[in-house]
Amino acid sequence: MNTHGPVHIDDAELEAAIGRTQGGDTAAFEVVVRRFETPLRAWLAGHVPPGIDVDEVAQRTFVAAYTRLNEYTLGSRFDSWLFTIAHYQLKTELTRLRRVADYHARYAPDLLQRELERRAARPAEHFVERLAYLHHCVESLGENLGRFVMWRYEEEIPLEEMAARCGRSVAAVKKQLWLIRKRLQECVESRIALAEGETS
Repeated sequence: MNTHGPVHIDDAELEAAIGRTQGGDTAAFEVVVRRFETPLRAWLAGHVPPGIDVDEVAQRTFVAAYTRLNEYTLGSRFDSWLFTIAHYQLKTELTRLRRVADYHARYAPDLLQRELERRAARPAEHFVERLAYLHHCVESLGENLGRFVMWRYEEEIPLEEMAARCGRSVAAVKKQLWLIRKRLQECVESRIALAEGETS
């Protein structure tokens, strides 16, 4: 967010910028963002649990503050007013995440069971077919990408060792594996669709 680097903005400058923003000068709100961006993000970082994006909550806080700026009384404590908004934004995000987690906790086991039953009902030929398609799709990856598949799924090498072998970070290796799995899935599904089209 911060493209201007650290900058000192005193209370008088801040109040003047808020007043101009309330008067319709939208660009003046940038002064407010520059003044509070770092302390707000630091405060949020100390209060958010894992899984919550600090930048996202900070962004929402500034948007909410801007839209409600006419509720702020010039000369009062703007920092307290802003951080109260941040507190409520954080509470809203926590509530949303709890609802999502509750939904998955309730329905995920049932959905998983249905999916397992659906797969178990498929004939054995279906899996043999998919395996053959997967083999061709892995071969189509080429040597460079194919080595990741071999390391991870045939040799069962840990991610850290894979990263050392290819000179990348563990995060980069994880992303590469995800992209490969996605590509293989699309390749298999494409071959299945093609085969079904030929037989229909």
